[in-house]
Amino acid sequence: MMLNKGTHGRERILSRPSVEVMTTDQLTPAQRAATGILLGDNRGWGFGMSVIIRRDDLSATPGRFGWEGGLGTAWASDPAEEMVAILMTQRAMDSPSAPALYSDFWTLAYQAIDD
Repeated sequence: MMLNKGTHGRERILSRPSVEVMTTDQLTPAQRAATGILLGDNRGWGFGMSVIIRRDDLSATPGRFGWEGGLGTAWASDPAEEMVAILMTQRAMDSPSAPALYSDFWTLAYQAIDD
C-alpha cells in the first residue's frame, strides 16, 4: 500500500499526499545530527520509518523507506525500483552496526535487478 501511494487493489486507504509526507524525512538538520548511530549519515525519519536521503552504497537509494530492527528483521520499500524486500533472521544486533548479513541481503537484492 505504501509503495502504491496509499492504495490497495482499487481501494484508496491513505491519500497520496499522506504517504508522501510519511515517507519523506521530517527531521531538521539539528535533529538528524543528534540521532548519532541510530540513523547514520544517510537516513532521516518519516512518520514511523527511516528514509534514505543520501546514497552511500549500492542499496541505499534516496527515497527508499523502511526499518531494520534490532532483533533480526528488516523491511524496505523502494519506489524507484518498485521493490519491497523483507529479511527475517534470528540474528539480533550485538553492536551499533548491523550484522554483515543485512548489507549482504540488500546488496544481493539490488544486484538481482535486471533491466
